[in-house]
Amino acid sequence: MQVIWKKKQIISISILIVFAILGITSFFLFSSMATEETEEKDYIKWVDFQVTEEVLEKTAQIDITSHTKEGEVEINWIELIAYLAAKYGGNFKNFKQKDLDGLVEKLQKGESMETITQNMKLYSYYLEAYTAILKEFIGEYEIEVQKEDGTKEFQKKYGIKTFLPIAKNYGFSHYDDFGAARSYGYKRTHLGNDLMGAIGTPIIAVESGVIEAARMESVWRLENRNS
Repeated sequence: MQVIWKKKQIISISILIVFAILGITSFFLFSSMATEETEEKDYIKWVDFQVTEEVLEKTAQIDITSHTKEGEVEINWIELIAYLAAKYGGNFKNFKQKDLDGLVEKLQKGESMETITQNMKLYSYYLEAYTAILKEFIGEYEIEVQKEDGTKEFQKKYGIKTFLPIAKNYGFSHYDDFGAARSYGYKRTHLGNDLMGAIGTPIIAVESGVIEAARMESVWRLENRNS
């Protein structure tokens, strides 16, 4: 189903931007193997993701072009974003096109990101954080195409791999409840944003998995109100 969806709808930079805006604040945890002697680990617990739409679009296009145009030096968009974050202290309101152009020019001339960022204290921090958030957004994937003789084959492509999970031409609204309290199952903070669609809206699975529990909250509240 996922392959067919990709065939029917061309993935664009705008889809990437939608996902970034919906998840404007993201976090990730790294767990370590339990040992007999526990010791405090130095790891990232929370990341404020405030990369602007402009920076996401420009760096993504640079990445895709460098991987699809013959003779180009392959450039990683996450490394570009991490560099800019380290340069601006995470404040992308200070973004200047000349900073991005200058970095790309150095990379195209053969300089390595390691050399360019060796004196940037927070570069590795931002690179690790943004990689956890964006690592599956751009890369190589396969789509099913029909050949002239009517047979089908899979072709490798490079570009935006993410797609909107709500089927094309179906409307939905966005409820920004990131950080809201949740008590169903256990007390916790909601670490996502809800997309509200009408009953019967086809939903495309973006990852494989098993549904462990599900409920309609409006029905649950009604039943408790009448009890």
